[in-house]
Amino acid sequence: MPREYKIASMPGDGIGPEVIDAALDVLNAVARYSGQFTLSFSNLPWGSDFYKATGTYLPSNGLETLKKYDAVLFGAVGAPDIPDSVSLWGLLLAMRGPLQQYVNVRPVKCLSSIEPVSRHVRPKDIDWIFVRENSEGEYAGQGGRTHSGFDWEVATEVAIFTRHGIRRIMRFAFETAASRPRKLLTVVTKSNAQRYGLVLWDEIAGEVSKEFPDVKWDKMLVDAMTVRMVRNPQSLDTIVGTNLHIDILSDLAAALAGSVGIAASANIDPTRKGPSMFEPVHGSAFDITGKGIANPLGAIWSSAMMLEWLGETQSSVLIMNAIEKACAEGNTTGDLGGKLNTKQVTAAIISNIGK
Repeated sequence: MPREYKIASMPGDGIGPEVIDAALDVLNAVARYSGQFTLSFSNLPWGSDFYKATGTYLPSNGLETLKKYDAVLFGAVGAPDIPDSVSLWGLLLAMRGPLQQYVNVRPVKCLSSIEPVSRHVRPKDIDWIFVRENSEGEYAGQGGRTHSGFDWEVATEVAIFTRHGIRRIMRFAFETAASRPRKLLTVVTKSNAQRYGLVLWDEIAGEVSKEFPDVKWDKMLVDAMTVRMVRNPQSLDTIVGTNLHIDILSDLAAALAGSVGIAASANIDPTRKGPSMFEPVHGSAFDITGKGIANPLGAIWSSAMMLEWLGETQSSVLIMNAIEKACAEGNTTGDLGGKLNTKQVTAAIISNIGK
């Protein structure tokens, strides 16, 4: 009997529905090709339109609903007429934290025929895995505002770093590095200026490193890391950092590799007590919504990561190979120098499955 998986599809806002439709088409195609598993999708309409209609992004039973699924495929959240702080905290961060998706994995590499944007970077130089602490740090949601509207108004944003949180993300990062051929890890920090939380970050990195003697690791201040990514990219492989730092650095990495439109990510609960969530890194991009030109590769790559997490590694590889073949043939959207629209790129990928 084929293995069965229940997937929550949450297209969200802007180009989210367009790229998630593309990912679903590819997933259905690879499931048919494999014949070893089936995917059952449930559409969850949570997003900015839902918020405008109900006053909430996530219904009161939303988290319990998500726990019924094996995984979540998410598009984007955000609308021009809603503050980003409302939409982000109302939906995405409202799921990541309570579902304990404390690892965010963002792979970045130059796909076939896609040239890096910097003359200092060769395509073979970029094949990186970013590991982002996804549950605390700068996005812990602690702080507040007092004396609103007065000249002496005060706003605080408190970053939270716990020994437990740092240790578990470091272990995941070292395990990831150990699983890759180069066995190389770079720990991103800013402990020269952030002398409490990120000094603890550095100390725990050193402690955890002793559990992985086969992994070579180094430490890099986040500002210097931006220079290293551009000037010495071949020196990097697996990178771990805080919630804010990797959020920023992984966007830079995607741009270096050609476009943020290719960037994929996984929000993972390594304990598997709840569902993990897979999403393209790009936003809702209302400036191109409805034009049919959105790059679907980030969403399709994210769906391949979802299959790998579910244990369907062979089918995940089939999708990635099909993406590479489509790019090698020049079947890409405009942001990558191609001339195809979203649906045409998706069709090109589907046609390459198994080839």
